[in-house]
Amino acid sequence: MRVRAALTTAVLTALLPLGSALPAAAAPHPAPDRGVLLTVSGSANTWIRGVVLHCPPGADDRHPDALGACAALDTAGGDFDNLAGDPHPCTYEEEPVTVTAKGVRQGDAVDWRHTYSNACLMDAATGPVFRF
Repeated sequence: MRVRAALTTAVLTALLPLGSALPAAAAPHPAPDRGVLLTVSGSANTWIRGVVLHCPPGADDRHPDALGACAALDTAGGDFDNLAGDPHPCTYEEEPVTVTAKGVRQGDAVDWRHTYSNACLMDAATGPVFRF
């Protein structure tokens, strides 16, 4: 047993300098920016619509105000809970809408969901981001 332990120690000691010659592992790269899928759906998913938002917007983007949506997200630091929105008066009828954002924005994973009492309150809270 002692011989085996001594042999293992000798082999590991001999290989140790080789480990320092190996290249260091590369730092992990951020996830590729494939955009963020934004969706808006009605109560109990009776209807749904969606669009992919890229920031900065490209020629193929379908968001009707991609520049405004990206600017709003930049101002919020990418945090959908911190969107400044577009405050305006709304009625308080109950016609819930649920909005989601899922994907990758500027290397950061996005997975966000919120339900508003109605579309007007959603628009007031999120501004151009979910105007599509």
